[in-house]
Amino acid sequence: MKTFAALLFSLVLAMPAAALELEGNLEQGGLVVGKAVPGAKIVLDGTALDTDEEGVFAFGFDRDHGATAKLVVTLPDGGTIERDLAVAPREWKIQRVEGVPQQFVTPPPEAMEAIARSTRVKNEARKTRAEGSWFRDGFIWPATGPISGVFGSQRYYNGEPRRPHYGVDVAAPTGTPIVAPAGGVVTLADMDMYFEGGLVFLDHGQGVTSLMMHMSRIDVKTGDRVEQGDLLGAVGGTGRATGPHLHWGLYWRGAWLDPERLVGPMPSAAAATGGN
Repeated sequence: MKTFAALLFSLVLAMPAAALELEGNLEQGGLVVGKAVPGAKIVLDGTALDTDEEGVFAFGFDRDHGATAKLVVTLPDGGTIERDLAVAPREWKIQRVEGVPQQFVTPPPEAMEAIARSTRVKNEARKTRAEGSWFRDGFIWPATGPISGVFGSQRYYNGEPRRPHYGVDVAAPTGTPIVAPAGGVVTLADMDMYFEGGLVFLDHGQGVTSLMMHMSRIDVKTGDRVEQGDLLGAVGGTGRATGPHLHWGLYWRGAWLDPERLVGPMPSAAAATGGN
């Protein structure tokens, strides 16, 4: 299994030596994993971060994050380290998706109750953050196949502009297995979400959470602990989808991140055929 450091470029800040290490993507949509002296307190842009017993922590930058962020580390002896981080901008594609059932583009009044129910379920699940740091062990593709949608693209459904695409889409036949991209705890497993269809939230620790959408089958339940590679369910075309595919989203405390940055290129055979 590849480590996180092997997949992403590394940035090491050492003043004092070994007091603070960061590795990851300092860019819009990027996830950063840090390590500080155990017992240190970490604050990013005024928000206190979680850390584990080894001093490992994580943070990320949303698609539309500004050009800078401020990281402050308070060491156990009272000393502080401050870093002004430059957050690289990215350019975003425009993607036009036609043939979407109109009730998922402009929902009718009778759909409002189902949409409200889906929102309540998701908001409740997001209140929980699993204890652990599985994200530090790296990520794998949860399914393989042609990439049919990329993170950050501005979406037009049936010609109507909608919010950006917060994930990566992998086209694959219905029934294709979906596995855990990293270990974690299932915080939501629901087959009846209005836009997402079959939906699983998998918290990899400290709020770094994967979302698996449009599933035809879910094989886990809320509260399950899974390891990397464990079966979560199967690809489908439920919810707002024009065909079977996996939408893999990733967020940290409400900041949407780019999963594709964590796993490296799609295997060439799968990318060409959609097979596993």
